[in-house]
Amino acid sequence: MIAFGGVVALAGIVAGLRAAGSFTGAKAAAPAASDPTSLATVTRQSLSSQTQVNAALGYSGSYAVVVPAAGAASQDGSLPGGDGSQQASGQADGTFTALPAVGQVVPQGHALYSVSLSPAVLLYGSTPASRTLSEGISGADVQQLNTDLVALGDASKADLDPKSDYFSAATAAGVEKLQASLGVTQTGSLTLGQVVFLPTAARVTSVPATLGAPVQPGSPVVQATSTTRAVIAQLDAAARSDVSVGDEVSITLPDNQTTPGVVSTVGTVATTPSSGGSASAGSAGSGSSDDSSGSGGTPTIEVDITPTDPAATGNLDQAPVTVTITTATVRNALTVPVDALLALSAGQFAVEVAGDSGVHRLVPVTLGLFDDADELVQVTAPDLSAGDRVVVPEL
Repeated sequence: MIAFGGVVALAGIVAGLRAAGSFTGAKAAAPAASDPTSLATVTRQSLSSQTQVNAALGYSGSYAVVVPAAGAASQDGSLPGGDGSQQASGQADGTFTALPAVGQVVPQGHALYSVSLSPAVLLYGSTPASRTLSEGISGADVQQLNTDLVALGDASKADLDPKSDYFSAATAAGVEKLQASLGVTQTGSLTLGQVVFLPTAARVTSVPATLGAPVQPGSPVVQATSTTRAVIAQLDAAARSDVSVGDEVSITLPDNQTTPGVVSTVGTVATTPSSGGSASAGSAGSGSSDDSSGSGGTPTIEVDITPTDPAATGNLDQAPVTVTITTATVRNALTVPVDALLALSAGQFAVEVAGDSGVHRLVPVTLGLFDDADELVQVTAPDLSAGDRVVVPEL
């Protein structure tokens, strides 16, 4: 459930006050005997406006590792569909002889799976493997390989520039060391299917492939996420302007403990879900498509949140959580309880100030930021000061 800060609070106040008949026109109505009141002190303090939304706690990133046919990639190395899938193997025949377990984390330099005893090694990079990598070629995939060989210690910076996109003799020497560590023939080149490029270590979430089954081009092998904890929310698209990258967040975990976080991404494309469920964590960056067959649900945008202390979130995956996003803060604001506001004509508001002599006066106020959590509102009025006492309903 989403609170839209001052807009919703203001609408609620107007409706509530008008229904209660606190004031009509610019004249105060006489309080009913059945409606006792008390006094609250006007204060100066920091005030925050917040938006609350349901979300899912899990892991960022969503990677689908598939078996492509040789030459299936486009000229720039991307795969058809644009769905974030990563190329895994160009071998159009053979059988799966090794597969990871669900929940296993595979870091770079280790085999993600094997086909006919030939391992597909995981290396880091955002450009998918789309060709044989051998001496004399250049490109973004080679640059990734050079960076990874240095990171793994299979080559030194003195011998191989990790920023170079050229497959040199030093690259070939590094590949041979990598192949030696994997226990395969040291050829100094990597054929299509011997390497999988993913942005991070792969946390395996499902394994569609079957051990011993024949390999089919285009068939899925592994579904994975990163190991980075993340909270993913679907925010009402109408509230997008209320949330910005860098906004502070309080995450309420399933055990009702809270931990801080920061908004890392705010989506720009609204989608209409077919059901009212929360976003599934582990899909950040997966590029959700618009659901034109939705059942008329409210359009939403994805908001990704990074926990400040990932360890405090435990290891639950796709767990329902609530996030409270601080969308605005004012300091040294003159504040009164929301209940102290009285509706005047033409959408104007006032507060009833109690004087020392017992005489009450009506002071018009201009409204500022609403703090729904503490039920306070920022007000501006030349005849109102911190320390004044205002009338509020007695609960």
